[in-house]
Amino acid sequence: MTKNNLTLANSLSKNIAPFLFIGFSIFCKPVFAQQQMMFTQYMFNGLAINPAYAGSHKSLSMTALVREQWTGLDGAPSTQTLSVHSPIGNNRFSLGMLFIHDKIGVTNQNGVYASYAYRIPVKNGKLSFGIQGGSSFYRAQFSKVSTTDPVFRADITEAQPNVGFGMYYNTERFYAGISMPQLIETNFDRNNTDSDSKLVRHYFITSGYVFDVSRSVKLKPNILIKTVPGAPMQIDLNVNALLRDVLWVGLSWRSFDSLDAMVQFQINDQLQMGYSYDFATSSDIRSVTGGSHELMMNYRFSFTKNKIITPRYF
Repeated sequence: MTKNNLTLANSLSKNIAPFLFIGFSIFCKPVFAQQQMMFTQYMFNGLAINPAYAGSHKSLSMTALVREQWTGLDGAPSTQTLSVHSPIGNNRFSLGMLFIHDKIGVTNQNGVYASYAYRIPVKNGKLSFGIQGGSSFYRAQFSKVSTTDPVFRADITEAQPNVGFGMYYNTERFYAGISMPQLIETNFDRNNTDSDSKLVRHYFITSGYVFDVSRSVKLKPNILIKTVPGAPMQIDLNVNALLRDVLWVGLSWRSFDSLDAMVQFQINDQLQMGYSYDFATSSDIRSVTGGSHELMMNYRFSFTKNKIITPRYF
């Protein structure tokens, strides 16, 4: 069970929602819920789910993203990421860094991951193989949860090292990727013999294509498929329209979760900003929460006289 496919009981009321939310989302057997974050603007934040994405912008690129999920509900997920990546030398080698902060209920996760990608020319595009390694630092303040359940008997502070792998192929108008950002499966609370909660592998498949509708309008459909053992497959379907190579507007559907609207603006050749809002599709969640907000900013640095290519499709 993960936080992005959490369901609430039909009888849920506003008075007990925060406590049930904490209880279900923090520690659900047999899987620890706080593992891989979800993003509505995943198509503009590739390094967060695939280390092979590093260097794909052909320049030093920095992306910051802030997500506030299920506003109005105490303990709702709050996520911030910062990714930096760049090609090195002859552009076949790329390096990247990903910084993560994720808070949900009484748990906090802080992660730092370094990525390395190797890109090779394939037909009209490039195929990239990427690996990442680092650690996530978890803190669960179970002493703040009012319950007699022995699972919540003590606070937990743990570091969980991990490695990931991904492949990414792109041309000027097409991309596809597959990744496993979390290869090592480990028990979350190793000191609690009664707990069978553990970190599990997440599998991501992404793809998108840009085609012309007219001289001033382009369409880019995207898909993200996420699978986690013990949970239903989640699918994100999205379509973005690019207007006059400056303004992206889009709609998404996330299975079991939400309908989303988004907008991105190409402020100049180097700076792009985006915003999305998620409308929960579950009536149980809508009755106790607001929507979800996500703000994204990407900046590409230019240290040479070579012009940065815009618009950026991926």
